[in-house]
Amino acid sequence: MFRHLERKISALKARQAASTHKKVVVELLDKRLVRGYVNPGRLPGSARLDLLTQEGEHEEIEMAAVRAVYFVRDLAEDIEMERKSFLSRPKLGGLWVRMRFLDGDALEGVIPNDLLAFVDNGLQITPPDFNSNTDRIYVPRSALSELTVLGVVGIARRKPTAGAEQPRLFNE
Repeated sequence: MFRHLERKISALKARQAASTHKKVVVELLDKRLVRGYVNPGRLPGSARLDLLTQEGEHEEIEMAAVRAVYFVRDLAEDIEMERKSFLSRPKLGGLWVRMRFLDGDALEGVIPNDLLAFVDNGLQITPPDFNSNTDRIYVPRSALSELTVLGVVGIARRKPTAGAEQPRLFNE
């Protein structure tokens, strides 16, 4: 009985992982849009974007020519968002940032509170318009002229140091 289970487990391990390609609309620096599918795990640190087009063809795009990669719900819909900034302080945890693109256009979003991921690659933001077709956006560092941190949202409380005690009230 155990051998039967061991065979099933080894067969499951031998299977390849399910496809991780996500629907994207790639906006190039010249404002041209390319629709297709991308593996998001290969975006950071890559010099080229491997795109599978809607026609099933493989296309490589230089990351230096990419303005933004929009992860979308539907490839046929538009990527234009009604709002490019938050109306009030966002509720999502992370860093609230404003990005200024090379063409002068600005966009706000929330990024994870880990700047090391951005130093060499780019950043993935959650845009302010939750009702748009766009779930998140990957922006290569080369497409930005400025990045401003507007606030830190949802920070963890600092733990008291080991030797410090809270002062007593009313001589308890």
